[in-house]
Amino acid sequence: MRRSYSEGVRDATTLPAIWLLSDARNDAVLEEALARLPRGSGFIYRHYHLDGPERLARFLALRRTARARGHLVMLADSALTAREWGADGMYGSPRALWPRRAGLLYLATAHDLAEIGVANRLGADAVLISPVFATRSHPGAPSLGPARFRLLAARAQVPVIALGGMDGEGARRLGWRRWAAIDGLS
Repeated sequence: MRRSYSEGVRDATTLPAIWLLSDARNDAVLEEALARLPRGSGFIYRHYHLDGPERLARFLALRRTARARGHLVMLADSALTAREWGADGMYGSPRALWPRRAGLLYLATAHDLAEIGVANRLGADAVLISPVFATRSHPGAPSLGPARFRLLAARAQVPVIALGGMDGEGARRLGWRRWAAIDGLS
């Protein structure tokens, strides 16, 4: 069942709790990972390593798998491409998400207070704050840790999704219901 987000998600209860992000390193197991996610979870298709027709073909295959499980499907690309490809919305840095297009959900990434402020001002539907914990995506990069994550999350005026080194255990340790992962769900 496809959801409509023409007015944007402003109610935290309507946003999925668990989000799987795609990446070159989890591509081979994405169908299996999507099938294991709880029904109605979220899927963020990035696949920056693929170009043009190959990226679209992979998106369409994964979108079909995700939709069969009732998952929300987001695209890391422009609003125009998200609409053309049939995504439920788009994912990216706060400034890259605009101008808004009716009917799309907007998930903004944030790593600091300034990016959260931009996401708030530009009306993101949710913000993914990262990296909460150490992550393979950015080896050796400093992580926020639980205390700094919570301080940043308190400044968001929209639902917050924890990202970076997250898995079920990390979400329990953090005490955060809404989280996203690449490796932690693959």
